[in-house]
Amino acid sequence: MPRMFIFGLGYTAAVIARRLETQGWEVVSTGRDGTLSFEDEGNVRIALADADHVLSSVPPSGEGLDPVLARYGGSLEGRTLSYLSSTGVYGDARGAWVDESAPVGTGRRTARAEADAAWLARGARVYRLPGIYGPGRSVFERIAEGRAHRIVMPDQVFSRVHVEDIASGVIAGLAAPAGAYNLADDFPCSQNTLVEEACRLLGQEPPPLQTLEEAQLSPMARGFYAENRRVANGKAKRVLGWTLAYPDYAAGLRALRATTKPTVASAAPATASSDQR
Repeated sequence: MPRMFIFGLGYTAAVIARRLETQGWEVVSTGRDGTLSFEDEGNVRIALADADHVLSSVPPSGEGLDPVLARYGGSLEGRTLSYLSSTGVYGDARGAWVDESAPVGTGRRTARAEADAAWLARGARVYRLPGIYGPGRSVFERIAEGRAHRIVMPDQVFSRVHVEDIASGVIAGLAAPAGAYNLADDFPCSQNTLVEEACRLLGQEPPPLQTLEEAQLSPMARGFYAENRRVANGKAKRVLGWTLAYPDYAAGLRALRATTKPTVASAAPATASSDQR
Protein backbone atom coordinates (compact mmCIF):
# COMPACT_ATOMS: atom_id res chain seq x y z
CA MET A 1 0.00 0.00 0.00
CA PRO A 2 1.55 3.35 -1.01
CA ARG A 3 1.78 5.90 1.81
CA MET A 4 1.40 9.67 1.58
CA PHE A 5 2.26 12.09 4.37
CA ILE A 6 0.54 15.48 4.04
CA PHE A 7 1.64 18.57 5.94
CA GLY A 8 -1.37 20.86 6.30
CA LEU A 9 -4.64 19.08 5.54
CA GLY A 10 -6.51 22.14 4.34
CA TYR A 11 -9.19 22.66 1.71
CA THR A 12 -7.13 21.53 -1.28
CA ALA A 13 -5.00 18.90 0.41
CA ALA A 14 -8.12 17.24 1.83
CA VAL A 15 -9.46 16.71 -1.70
CA ILE A 16 -6.13 15.19 -2.74
CA ALA A 17 -6.18 12.93 0.34
CA ARG A 18 -9.70 11.68 -0.40
CA ARG A 19 -8.75 10.82 -3.97
CA LEU A 20 -5.66 8.94 -2.84
CA GLU A 21 -7.61 7.00 -0.23
CA THR A 22 -10.17 5.90 -2.81
CA GLN A 23 -7.23 4.57 -4.84
CA GLY A 24 -6.01 2.47 -1.93
CA TRP A 25 -3.42 4.80 -0.44
CA GLU A 26 -2.74 5.23 3.25
CA VAL A 27 -2.70 8.95 4.11
CA VAL A 28 -1.30 10.46 7.32
CA SER A 29 -1.53 14.21 7.81
CA THR A 30 -1.07 17.21 10.04
CA GLY A 31 -3.45 20.14 10.23
CA ARG A 32 -6.73 20.98 11.89
CA ASP A 33 -8.42 17.94 10.36
CA GLY A 34 -5.29 15.81 10.18
CA THR A 35 -4.31 12.69 12.07
CA LEU A 36 -1.24 14.16 13.80
CA SER A 37 -0.21 17.47 15.34
CA PHE A 38 2.56 19.32 13.52
CA GLU A 39 4.20 19.82 16.91
CA ASP A 40 4.27 16.08 17.71
CA GLU A 41 7.77 15.62 16.36
CA GLY A 42 8.23 12.04 17.52
CA ASN A 43 5.15 10.64 15.80
CA VAL A 44 5.57 12.87 12.76
CA ARG A 45 9.09 11.58 12.19
CA ILE A 46 7.93 7.98 12.64
CA ALA A 47 5.19 8.52 10.06
CA LEU A 48 7.62 10.23 7.67
CA ALA A 49 9.96 7.25 7.92
CA ASP A 50 7.12 5.01 6.64
CA ALA A 51 5.96 7.39 3.91
CA ASP A 52 6.74 7.00 0.23
CA HIS A 53 5.54 10.48 -0.69
CA VAL A 54 5.29 13.81 1.13
CA LEU A 55 3.02 16.71 0.17
CA SER A 56 3.16 20.11 1.87
CA SER A 57 0.46 22.73 1.60
CA VAL A 58 1.86 24.77 4.52
CA PRO A 59 2.63 28.39 3.53
CA PRO A 60 5.78 30.18 4.65
CA SER A 61 5.78 31.89 8.02
CA GLY A 62 5.68 35.63 8.53
CA GLU A 63 9.47 35.54 8.84
CA GLY A 64 9.76 34.01 5.37
CA LEU A 65 10.76 30.54 6.59
CA ASP A 66 9.13 27.35 5.38
CA PRO A 67 7.93 25.66 8.61
CA VAL A 68 8.08 22.14 7.17
CA LEU A 69 11.61 22.42 5.82
CA ALA A 70 12.80 24.23 8.94
CA ARG A 71 11.59 21.51 11.31
CA TYR A 72 11.41 18.32 9.26
CA GLY A 73 13.73 18.91 6.32
CA GLY A 74 16.16 16.30 7.55
CA SER A 75 13.44 13.63 7.51
CA LEU A 76 12.44 14.11 3.87
CA GLU A 77 15.37 12.42 2.15
CA GLY A 78 14.39 9.58 -0.15
CA ARG A 79 10.75 10.65 -0.40
CA THR A 80 8.90 11.89 -3.46
CA LEU A 81 8.17 15.52 -2.56
CA SER A 82 5.29 17.75 -3.66
CA TYR A 83 4.59 21.35 -2.64
CA LEU A 84 1.53 23.53 -3.22
CA SER A 85 2.82 26.97 -4.13
CA SER A 86 1.17 30.03 -5.70
CA THR A 87 1.23 31.79 -9.04
CA GLY A 88 1.73 34.90 -6.94
CA VAL A 89 5.45 34.12 -7.18
CA TYR A 90 5.36 35.61 -10.71
CA GLY A 91 4.31 39.06 -9.53
CA ASP A 92 2.68 41.52 -11.91
CA ALA A 93 2.91 40.61 -15.60
CA ARG A 94 0.60 43.45 -16.75
CA GLY A 95 -1.85 40.94 -18.14
CA ALA A 96 0.71 38.92 -20.11
CA TRP A 97 0.90 35.13 -20.11
CA VAL A 98 3.41 33.55 -17.71
CA ASP A 99 4.74 30.02 -17.82
CA GLU A 100 7.19 28.20 -15.57
CA SER A 101 10.17 29.93 -17.23
CA ALA A 102 8.96 33.39 -16.14
CA PRO A 103 10.95 35.24 -13.44
CA VAL A 104 9.74 34.77 -9.87
CA GLY A 105 10.20 36.66 -6.64
CA THR A 106 9.40 40.13 -7.95
CA GLY A 107 5.86 40.41 -6.56
CA ARG A 108 4.29 40.87 -3.17
CA ARG A 109 4.83 37.23 -2.23
CA THR A 110 8.59 37.11 -1.80
CA ALA A 111 8.34 34.66 1.12
CA ARG A 112 6.30 32.30 -1.03
CA ALA A 113 8.85 32.60 -3.84
CA GLU A 114 11.66 31.72 -1.42
CA ALA A 115 9.75 28.66 -0.16
CA ASP A 116 8.96 27.69 -3.76
CA ALA A 117 12.69 27.83 -4.59
CA ALA A 118 13.64 25.89 -1.46
CA TRP A 119 11.31 23.01 -2.35
CA LEU A 120 12.56 22.98 -5.95
CA ALA A 121 16.12 22.74 -4.62
CA ARG A 122 15.00 19.64 -2.69
CA GLY A 123 13.85 18.00 -5.92
CA ALA A 124 10.13 18.54 -5.33
CA ARG A 125 7.27 18.83 -7.75
CA VAL A 126 6.11 22.39 -7.08
CA TYR A 127 2.56 23.22 -8.14
CA ARG A 128 1.91 26.92 -8.66
CA LEU A 129 -1.76 27.55 -8.09
CA PRO A 130 -3.92 30.58 -8.98
CA GLY A 131 -7.31 31.30 -7.40
CA ILE A 132 -8.74 28.06 -6.05
CA TYR A 133 -12.47 27.37 -6.09
CA GLY A 134 -14.78 24.43 -5.57
CA PRO A 135 -17.67 23.22 -3.40
CA GLY A 136 -18.17 25.53 -0.44
CA ARG A 137 -15.51 27.96 -1.66
CA SER A 138 -16.62 29.86 -4.72
CA VAL A 139 -18.17 33.06 -5.97
CA PHE A 140 -21.59 31.61 -5.10
CA GLU A 141 -20.79 31.81 -1.40
CA ARG A 142 -19.50 35.37 -1.77
CA ILE A 143 -22.67 36.40 -3.58
CA ALA A 144 -24.88 34.78 -0.94
CA GLU A 145 -22.98 36.58 1.83
CA GLY A 146 -22.99 39.94 0.05
CA ARG A 147 -19.20 39.85 -0.42
CA ALA A 148 -19.02 39.72 -4.22
CA HIS A 149 -17.75 42.82 -6.01
CA ARG A 150 -17.47 44.17 -9.51
CA ILE A 151 -14.53 46.55 -9.74
CA VAL A 152 -13.97 49.14 -12.46
CA MET A 153 -10.68 47.78 -13.82
CA PRO A 154 -11.37 46.88 -17.48
CA ASP A 155 -8.02 45.21 -18.25
CA GLN A 156 -7.68 43.18 -15.04
CA VAL A 157 -7.73 39.38 -15.38
CA PHE A 158 -7.23 36.47 -13.00
CA SER A 159 -6.49 32.79 -13.53
CA ARG A 160 -8.35 30.14 -11.56
CA VAL A 161 -8.48 26.39 -11.07
CA HIS A 162 -11.08 24.01 -9.68
CA VAL A 163 -9.90 22.10 -6.63
CA GLU A 164 -10.65 18.75 -8.29
CA ASP A 165 -8.36 19.67 -11.16
CA ILE A 166 -5.59 20.48 -8.69
CA ALA A 167 -6.02 17.04 -7.16
CA SER A 168 -5.81 15.28 -10.52
CA GLY A 169 -2.70 17.28 -11.46
CA VAL A 170 -0.89 16.59 -8.19
CA ILE A 171 -1.65 12.88 -8.35
CA ALA A 172 -0.52 12.72 -11.98
CA GLY A 173 2.66 14.45 -10.92
CA LEU A 174 3.65 11.78 -8.41
CA ALA A 175 5.22 9.78 -11.24
CA ALA A 176 6.47 12.82 -13.18
CA PRO A 177 9.84 14.62 -13.17
CA ALA A 178 10.57 17.11 -10.42
CA GLY A 179 10.10 20.79 -11.25
CA ALA A 180 7.57 23.59 -11.30
CA TYR A 181 4.10 23.14 -12.81
CA ASN A 182 1.34 25.70 -13.27
CA LEU A 183 -2.07 24.19 -12.54
CA ALA A 184 -4.54 26.71 -13.94
CA ASP A 185 -7.55 26.45 -16.20
CA ASP A 186 -7.58 27.47 -19.86
CA PHE A 187 -9.48 30.73 -19.66
CA PRO A 188 -8.31 33.61 -17.44
CA CYS A 189 -10.98 36.26 -17.07
CA SER A 190 -11.90 39.28 -15.01
CA GLN A 191 -13.52 39.02 -11.62
CA ASN A 192 -16.45 40.95 -13.06
CA THR A 193 -17.05 38.31 -15.74
CA LEU A 194 -17.02 35.58 -13.09
CA VAL A 195 -19.50 37.40 -10.85
CA GLU A 196 -21.80 38.21 -13.76
CA GLU A 197 -21.91 34.58 -14.93
CA ALA A 198 -22.61 33.34 -11.40
CA CYS A 199 -25.41 35.85 -10.99
CA ARG A 200 -26.86 34.79 -14.34
CA LEU A 201 -26.93 31.18 -13.16
CA LEU A 202 -28.62 32.32 -9.95
CA GLY A 203 -31.15 34.40 -11.86
CA GLN A 204 -30.29 37.66 -10.11
CA GLU A 205 -28.78 41.02 -10.91
CA PRO A 206 -25.02 41.38 -10.37
CA PRO A 207 -23.72 43.84 -7.78
CA PRO A 208 -23.04 47.39 -8.99
CA LEU A 209 -19.74 48.43 -10.47
CA GLN A 210 -17.47 50.13 -7.94
CA THR A 211 -14.03 51.62 -7.73
CA LEU A 212 -11.50 49.98 -5.45
CA GLU A 213 -12.04 52.76 -2.95
CA GLU A 214 -15.82 52.37 -2.98
CA ALA A 215 -15.58 48.60 -2.49
CA GLN A 216 -13.63 49.06 0.77
CA LEU A 217 -11.66 45.88 0.22
CA SER A 218 -9.26 44.51 2.78
CA PRO A 219 -5.51 45.11 2.19
CA MET A 220 -5.17 41.44 1.16
CA ALA A 221 -8.00 41.69 -1.35
CA ARG A 222 -6.62 44.92 -2.77
CA GLY A 223 -3.32 43.15 -3.20
CA PHE A 224 -4.87 40.75 -5.70
CA TYR A 225 -5.81 43.70 -7.89
CA ALA A 226 -2.23 45.01 -7.78
CA GLU A 227 -1.11 42.13 -9.98
CA ASN A 228 -2.39 41.20 -13.42
CA ARG A 229 -1.38 38.04 -15.30
CA ARG A 230 -2.57 35.08 -17.33
CA VAL A 231 -1.19 31.71 -16.24
CA ALA A 232 -0.20 29.20 -18.95
CA ASN A 233 -0.74 25.48 -18.21
CA GLY A 234 0.91 23.85 -21.24
CA LYS A 235 3.75 22.21 -19.32
CA ALA A 236 1.39 20.40 -16.94
CA LYS A 237 -0.69 19.13 -19.85
CA ARG A 238 2.36 18.02 -21.81
CA VAL A 239 4.51 16.50 -19.03
CA LEU A 240 1.87 15.26 -16.59
CA GLY A 241 -0.72 14.26 -19.17
CA TRP A 242 -3.07 16.50 -17.18
CA THR A 243 -6.63 16.86 -18.46
CA LEU A 244 -8.94 19.48 -17.00
CA ALA A 245 -12.39 18.43 -15.87
CA TYR A 246 -13.29 22.14 -15.68
CA PRO A 247 -11.32 23.91 -18.42
CA ASP A 248 -12.89 27.30 -17.78
CA TYR A 249 -14.84 29.21 -15.13
CA ALA A 250 -18.16 28.63 -16.91
CA ALA A 251 -17.85 24.84 -16.76
CA GLY A 252 -16.82 25.00 -13.11
CA LEU A 253 -19.70 27.28 -12.15
CA ARG A 254 -22.27 25.15 -13.95
CA ALA A 255 -21.08 22.06 -12.09
CA LEU A 256 -21.19 23.84 -8.74
CA ARG A 257 -24.64 25.25 -9.44
CA ALA A 258 -25.91 21.78 -10.35
CA THR A 259 -24.72 20.19 -7.11
CA THR A 260 -25.22 23.01 -4.62
CA LYS A 261 -28.08 25.41 -4.21
CA PRO A 262 -26.60 28.57 -2.71
CA THR A 263 -28.86 31.00 -0.88
CA VAL A 264 -29.49 34.11 -2.93
CA ALA A 265 -27.99 37.19 -1.31
CA SER A 266 -30.20 39.60 0.57
CA ALA A 267 -30.08 43.30 -0.05
CA ALA A 268 -27.42 43.69 2.65
CA PRO A 269 -24.53 45.96 1.65
CA ALA A 270 -21.39 44.28 0.36
CA THR A 271 -18.43 44.00 2.68
CA ALA A 272 -14.73 43.73 2.05
CA SER A 273 -13.50 40.34 0.95
CA SER A 274 -10.16 38.70 1.66
CA ASP A 275 -10.38 36.45 -1.39
CA GLN A 276 -11.21 38.01 -4.72
CA ARG A 277 -9.96 35.24 -6.93
